[in-house]
Amino acid sequence: MNIEELVKSGNIPNHVAVIMDGNRRWAKKNMLTTKFGHKEGALRVIDLVKACSELNIKYLSIYAFSTENWGREKPEIEYLMNLLIEFIDKELDYLNENNVKIKLMGNLDDLPEKTRKEVVRSIDLTKNNDKLILNIALSYGSRTEITDAVKKVLRDYENNKINIDDINEESFKKYLYTYDMPDPDLLIRTSGEMRLSNFLLYQVAYTEFYFADVLWPEFNKDEFIKAILNFQRRKRRYGKN
Repeated sequence: MNIEELVKSGNIPNHVAVIMDGNRRWAKKNMLTTKFGHKEGALRVIDLVKACSELNIKYLSIYAFSTENWGREKPEIEYLMNLLIEFIDKELDYLNENNVKIKLMGNLDDLPEKTRKEVVRSIDLTKNNDKLILNIALSYGSRTEITDAVKKVLRDYENNKINIDDINEESFKKYLYTYDMPDPDLLIRTSGEMRLSNFLLYQVAYTEFYFADVLWPEFNKDEFIKAILNFQRRKRRYGKN
């Protein structure tokens, strides 16, 4: 089934989240250095953005760099930060012209100055776009996000901005990084691994999971269509029956 047929069939997820796993293993598998795996993986991001736009998916959240990733070797981290700059420099005009809005989920202050400036530039340039929201998790960890949210709640309580009885599941969402978007309908993880790795732990309570055996650089449009078709066969009950 192609993109057009998928759109006509209906039941397209509104928000897709992706754990992009397997760049380094792909490089090793192809007897290449790690940086080639990350570079190839970056190409799949723009392919995925294009597919989501064609399917009229409104939100795409991608796990680009976790708080734990800072523990990797310094040369790899430096390459990833420079690769992000390269990605923005190469793809920003396309994203802006195609009405894609870039958002960041994570701690911007953790990034090197040059990378941070480019990220801020991309966010500012695309802030009025509204066809697809590309939500990039960068220096992100869900436990940190939840901890930060609790601190914000406590500050508002201490400043008499909220009452204890005002705090519930819905009001708590307003303190998360994803306060202005719905929870993911579908979460995809590549490389055959079956874990969340500290990604959107609060938001995926009723998300449908899809685990692809292919490594992220191998995750092309056909693989994405497989994930969407799998999602369409699910009956979402939200614990009601």
